[in-house]
Amino acid sequence: MVQIVIYSEAHEVAVITLWREIFGYTAPHNDPAFAIRQKLQVQPELFLVAMDGDQLVGTVMGGYDGHRGWIYSLAVRGEHQRKGIGTLLVRAVEQALKEGGCPKVNLQVLATNAAVVEFYKRLGYAVEERVTMGKLI
Repeated sequence: MVQIVIYSEAHEVAVITLWREIFGYTAPHNDPAFAIRQKLQVQPELFLVAMDGDQLVGTVMGGYDGHRGWIYSLAVRGEHQRKGIGTLLVRAVEQALKEGGCPKVNLQVLATNAAVVEFYKRLGYAVEERVTMGKLI
């Protein structure tokens, strides 16, 4: 049975391995170890992992700035996808955000990732016509 728990240092190697497998990011600011260290400095209780026994099978991070909540780094190990784990993770982080007073949740998906867009639509999310901008500082 899969359980959603708050991230602990014991999960670090498994999270790094999963994120490298799923996301394949190459930019230094997306380095999994760096992202983990940074998240642990801000709202670490919103960093959740899915455990199937002693095996880490998924992750999600949330953030709330007092105006909007955000969902980041939803990842489910390949052989565990399409078993409801992603939905469990999203619902868990939504609940944690709601309990923290968050009225609205946003997330970003690569425009080329149609399957993930459809996943979020099934969970009640809608594409909002916005321009997302970013800058490395």
